[in-house]
Amino acid sequence: MGELLVQAWTVARKDLVLEFRTRTALISAVVFTALVLTVFNFGRDPTAVPTIDLAPTILWVTFTFAAMLALNRAFQLELENQALEGLLVSPLSRTSLYWGKLIANLVFVAVVEGVGLPLFVLFFDVPVGRVLVPLIGVIALATLGFVAVGTLFSALVIRTRFAELLLVVILLPFLVPPLIGAVQVTARLLGGRPLSEAVGYLKLLAAYDIVFVSLASFLFRFTVDE
Repeated sequence: MGELLVQAWTVARKDLVLEFRTRTALISAVVFTALVLTVFNFGRDPTAVPTIDLAPTILWVTFTFAAMLALNRAFQLELENQALEGLLVSPLSRTSLYWGKLIANLVFVAVVEGVGLPLFVLFFDVPVGRVLVPLIGVIALATLGFVAVGTLFSALVIRTRFAELLLVVILLPFLVPPLIGAVQVTARLLGGRPLSEAVGYLKLLAAYDIVFVSLASFLFRFTVDE
């Protein structure tokens, strides 16, 4: 297990160094997040529907589509100079490769969410100070699930034509359970209701994470070998 984690961190560190050196995808995702929040802010009618009712959905729609920019890029770098083939013939295990990509994607998405959450509070004037810690926990729990699935599907479609479009098409149905859970828990937190009302949705998010991280770790070797 220790060797797997060391190899995974090596892959993740390589991806993060490359990404933060160029900052192309990171800046694109941050700008996209700010643009989506701006459009939602000026496109809503606060007299028709209370902001607190729309806020959870807006937050998670923004996070989801911003995360897809990272997932689309997860394996694109490995196509240059047949780098992916080099990784596959190296002593690196398939599980370590998946975990490394997963860690890098989680860090990337976390940075985007770290920028998006203050913008969300600024644009929609939603008080999150009293529920900030549990809200961050919910964001982390939901993000782990859909990034785990997205990392697997990114490897699946990377050699296909229109990979960016295909990834969105096949990924969205799998995002329904974690997004429903995340929106419901976030709505209760922002509405000042006790977290005990959302225990069922928290269990859904936790079960989704455990099942799909385990399943994706197992299936990844067959995905890249094909």
